[in-house]
Amino acid sequence: MPNTVPMVAPVIALVLWSGFIWAWMYATRIPAILKARMQLDPMLPRGEQMAQLPATVRWKADNYSHLMEQPTLFYATALALAVLADHSAASLALAWAYVALRIVHSLVQTTSNRITVRFGVFFVSSLVLFALAIRAALIVF
Repeated sequence: MPNTVPMVAPVIALVLWSGFIWAWMYATRIPAILKARMQLDPMLPRGEQMAQLPATVRWKADNYSHLMEQPTLFYATALALAVLADHSAASLALAWAYVALRIVHSLVQTTSNRITVRFGVFFVSSLVLFALAIRAALIVF
């Protein structure tokens, strides 16, 4: 069955990437918790116990949280463009560029966490997202 709404494909791709990061987060976090013999205590301040885990383990959880933040604006914008029947090459290229940049951001954060590189990728992905939102605004208004 052909994709009659191409703008949905990058949305699904980013959702699937988020699922991959979620699985990677737990695949590293649970063994680290077991290895440290942590007794999980809900009375401790938020994040205090997880701060005891190695940084390389925490980076995956941090990235998963980041995938639940700004990408929500991407989902809303891309789905709005799909509803508006914008199948333009420019909008699709921007949507796929945003997804690709978020994947690069994830790979930087979850492996080396080089903050200057990560910030640069985040900054460029933000510009791409805002360009996509402007395209949607031009259609709506």
